Amino acid sequence: MAVKLRLTRMGAKKAPFYRIVAIDERKARDGQYLENIGTYDPSTSQVNIKSDRALYWLGVGAQPTETVRSLLKKQEIIK
Repeated sequence: MAVKLRLTRMGAKKAPFYRIVAIDERKARDGQYLENIGTYDPSTSQVNIKSDRALYWLGVGAQPTETVRSLLKKQEIIK
């Protein structure tokens, strides 16, 4: 099972809010995920990530998407 760290969409129409989740890459965007590791609100640019859980998933081989990678870099979780 290949795990990815990616965004799943929440919120209302034209007011998106995202969860950062660890999910099997074969699942749908809003499918059942393994673990919720944070949130991202693009309207306020607010990012909350559980750094210990993000590092755990990266340590066991999870691959972040480009968007999640940039959020992790902004939060200085990865270099």
